[in-house]
Amino acid sequence: MDYDTFVGEVQNRARLPSREDALRATRITLEPLGRRVDEGVAGNLAAQLPEEIGRFLAEDDATESFEWDGFVDRVVEAGEYGPEDDRGEAVHHARVVLDVVDDAVTTGAIEDLRDQIAPADDWNELFALVDQEEKPVEGEQRSE
Repeated sequence: MDYDTFVGEVQNRARLPSREDALRATRITLEPLGRRVDEGVAGNLAAQLPEEIGRFLAEDDATESFEWDGFVDRVVEAGEYGPEDDRGEAVHHARVVLDVVDDAVTTGAIEDLRDQIAPADDWNELFALVDQEEKPVEGEQRSE
């Protein structure tokens, strides 16, 4: 999936008003995820995404340990969601971004991410849209 398609998919699925908003949602979702998982997992995902998107996962080599609520706090703060916005909107945007990532990378890559961040049930909320969809049988092409 190329950069324009990725950003367009995030914008469309999240119903965001602009491509800039879609790119911001992508950045504020992927940057903390890149810090939450080890460098190998982040690097593998980044390598399968458009360079402009993958860099959000690989910008910082430092690994941090935080739980689901800490992730959501980071997304809310970085996204500058106002008092009229609730955490649900930030979570929805993060889910959409991860769903588009899932469409752009191999199944094994998204499972490696899940294995590192989702041993606690809380993190499964991030994968809600990913888990809704029927996935192609191994070896089949994903539609874009």
